[in-house]
Amino acid sequence: MPHAEINGQNIYFEDTGGEGPAVILSHGFLMDHEMFAPQVDALRENYRVITWDERGFGETTFDGTPFDYWDSARDAISLLDHLGIDQAVFGGMSQGGWLSMRAALLAPGRVRALVLLDTQTALDDDEKKGGNEAMIHIWLRDGPVDDLASVVASVIIDDPVESPKWISKWQARDKELIEQPAKCMMDRDDISGRLVEITCPALAVHGTEDTGLSMQDAEQMAESLPGCDGVVKVSGAHAANLTNPEPVNEAIVDFLAGLPA
Repeated sequence: MPHAEINGQNIYFEDTGGEGPAVILSHGFLMDHEMFAPQVDALRENYRVITWDERGFGETTFDGTPFDYWDSARDAISLLDHLGIDQAVFGGMSQGGWLSMRAALLAPGRVRALVLLDTQTALDDDEKKGGNEAMIHIWLRDGPVDDLASVVASVIIDDPVESPKWISKWQARDKELIEQPAKCMMDRDDISGRLVEITCPALAVHGTEDTGLSMQDAEQMAESLPGCDGVVKVSGAHAANLTNPEPVNEAIVDFLAGLPA
C-alpha cells in the first residue's frame, strides 16, 4: 500500500496517475480517503486525482502528537512534493476544506484552485462546541458505541447504505485515535479575515440538509473569497459528495473545465 514519510507521519495516499492536471482531495473529520470514491471515478479519466488519509484517520500511521490544520496543510503540500507535482487543485470536505484554504495561504503558487465541499471558516458557536465536546468525551470514554455512532452518522452521512459502512469503520478503530484530531478541530484558529488573500478560483458546494455546518456560514465564506461565485446548493447532508454525488460531480467537472490552462 502506498505510504509516504511526511513531516514525521507515515501518510497513506492513493494516486490515479496519468498526465492530467492534478487534484488533491482532503477528507472530513472522522472520514478517510474512501469518501471521495465517487469523485475519483468521475475525474480520473481527465485528471490525476490524489486522495489521502489525514493525521489520526484511515490508514495513515499517526505519531499521536498535537497538530493543527496548518500542519495538515503542510502535509498535503509535502505529499505533492513527494509525488513531484508542482501545482494542484486542492479540494476538501469540511476539515479538508479548512486545511485546503490554509494551504492556499501558505503556498498560493501551489494551489491552482479550491473545491470547497460542505465547509466554512466561521468558528463553532457555544452550543455546537458544547455538543462536540460531549460527543468527544463519550467517544474517548466508551468508544463509538451504537447510539453515539448512529447520531454522528446521521449528521455526517445520513444515508441508509453508507452510514452502516462508516459506523463499522469507526467501531473497528482504537477510540483513542480521535483525541488529537478532535483537539485540532476544537482549537482551530479563525481565518475568516484572511480569505481576501486567497485569490485563486474557488468552487463552494453545500448540502441543503447539512446540520453539521450551516449554509449561512458557507455563503459567508463564499462571499469572502474573491475567486468564488457563490455556493452551489445540492440535496444532501454534511457528506453530500458521498451520498448525492451526481450534482456535486457535475459542479466540480464544470468548474475544473473552466479553469485557465
